[in-house]
Amino acid sequence: MAEERKGGIFDSVKEGVVGAIRGVGDVAQAVVDTVSGTLVTALKGVGEITGAATEVIFDTVRGVIQGASDTGEDLSKAAKGVVVGVIRATKETGTEALGAISATAGAVVKNTSEVSGDVAGAARGAVEGAIEGAREVGLSAEEAASAAASGAVKAAGGLGGTVVEQVRDAVTGTISGVKVILREPFKGEDEEKK
Repeated sequence: MAEERKGGIFDSVKEGVVGAIRGVGDVAQAVVDTVSGTLVTALKGVGEITGAATEVIFDTVRGVIQGASDTGEDLSKAAKGVVVGVIRATKETGTEALGAISATAGAVVKNTSEVSGDVAGAARGAVEGAIEGAREVGLSAEEAASAAASGAVKAAGGLGGTVVEQVRDAVTGTISGVKVILREPFKGEDEEKK
């Protein structure tokens, strides 16, 4: 049953994004509306971002990236829209936002890589979305941007090659007027486990 629901979310989001893009023509707005609508239902009653919530977010992001890719849309705009949509959904459902932002940015990186898209551009779009969404709902833009950047870099680390450096460069510095500080607890954790 969980597999059926996961596939259902992916298919539903992908179809929703494709239809909305064709209807509206604005990928970012189409994605924001589709994602927030999907996740408000899926995250209702979820306080913390756990494995199950992360899977729902991942499948939602996968649907967005696939749909945007299939329609030839800019994946950085789709990434920005998906993070804004996730933030709106967390605000409406009372779900912990920073964990959701980090998980979303990581999913953006992994799924953009799967469709051979511009991973660094999509990661930067995710950070821009975190900043925009945070400002919209009254979160700290700096904390949201840091969560998105850290999630993106962590996910890029699993892709190998030079992707991690490209993503790190794309998501650090000043973005949308916010100084983005990369928090890398995962780096020290990996070294300690060895």
